[in-house]
Amino acid sequence: MLHSNLTINNAGHLMLGGVDVVELAVKYGTPLYVMDEQRIRENCRLYKKAMREHLPHGSKPLYASKALCYAGIFKVMKEEGMAVDIVSAGELYTALRAQFPAENMYFHGNSKPDSEIEYAINAGVGHFVVDSMEELEKIDMHAGRKRAIQKVLLRVTPNIDTHTHKKIATGTIDCKFGTPIETGQAEEFIKTILSKKNVRIDGLHCHVGSQIFDEQPFCQALEVMVDFIAQVYSKTGWTPEYLDMGGGFGVRYTEEDPVLDYGGWIAKIGEKLKEACAEKGIPVPALLLEPGRFIVADAGITIYSVTGVKEIPGHASYVAVDGGMTDNPRYALYEAKYTMLLANKAKKPKTYTCTVAGRCCESGDLLGENIAIQKPVKGDLLTVLTTGAYNYSMASNYNRVPRPAMVAVKDGRDFLAVRRESYEDLIALDTL
Repeated sequence: MLHSNLTINNAGHLMLGGVDVVELAVKYGTPLYVMDEQRIRENCRLYKKAMREHLPHGSKPLYASKALCYAGIFKVMKEEGMAVDIVSAGELYTALRAQFPAENMYFHGNSKPDSEIEYAINAGVGHFVVDSMEELEKIDMHAGRKRAIQKVLLRVTPNIDTHTHKKIATGTIDCKFGTPIETGQAEEFIKTILSKKNVRIDGLHCHVGSQIFDEQPFCQALEVMVDFIAQVYSKTGWTPEYLDMGGGFGVRYTEEDPVLDYGGWIAKIGEKLKEACAEKGIPVPALLLEPGRFIVADAGITIYSVTGVKEIPGHASYVAVDGGMTDNPRYALYEAKYTMLLANKAKKPKTYTCTVAGRCCESGDLLGENIAIQKPVKGDLLTVLTTGAYNYSMASNYNRVPRPAMVAVKDGRDFLAVRRESYEDLIALDTL
């Protein structure tokens, strides 16, 4: 199977984390997100262990909440000793309701509304990742009103091309995120921050992109960042306590995706950092890394019921399901590839090639094309693997379709993590 937490039982049913997927569909209905909580915890521990062994003292992982955000995930992150990054007041509110400590949060985003900046400062958020001069001025003002010193990191762009999909590349000079190094703007920005009374800059941040299967972009970005730190140090005497290199490690969505040695990658990044700092004669900062997709993607699956099969001789075969772009828009956005199978026929060979079509009144509502699955009939349970990241978090109510429930499994047991939306939920904010 694609991931080690996926198995097939004697009945020929797919199992996730030791729980029968078919039984979950019967119990909770479809569409249904299922998350393997133990897998999430294992991924957190793998990351923490590698960082502890190979990176400077004080280095730590920050779970990227945008990948999957619901109250229960913050309880897991707290118990596993993870810090988190958030990108909105909504994520902040969710984390606070789950009693995740605000001082262990890093507030990201290129366009933070003034009201959210004030809310986050009042809540005691540990760090802002500053993206613009206007944001800096607002942070300084609100922190001053509270008579506080707000800690920040400055996001800069190292102009690294990761050769990933353009919609998930974030490190080039003309990206909407961060301040460019090459133009001299980042250096001037640091000087401005250093002059502020109510803001303290603790470090620098860069993120070159997502779903990367080559370590070189990270090493190239490190070289650029260390060169920049040395340049700033020579002119201001300031060096960062933290260097945040973002996230971006790729995960396996299909058998064609390579198997990565994540621990080995982290070790190489640590070696590169120490070598580069020694060469420039500057202190070695602690590293922050932001795994999101890595933590939750392979812990999740989505179960659908097949609602019909339409075959057009000489052209295509369509397998229709009771979900689609409302619960997983990634294929519609950038043709993201997935592995699929019929959970109730998991032992049978994949002899049927088809296009998996969603339920929305939209020709682009597809979950995949040229997909190999077992021979389907109405009522089968089509299951999409590796959907723990950017599925629930990007879900919508297009066509007034309620969002699915989410179930978590652990130690052979299942429990409801997020209830299914009702039709009443859909009109709860409407005025009549």
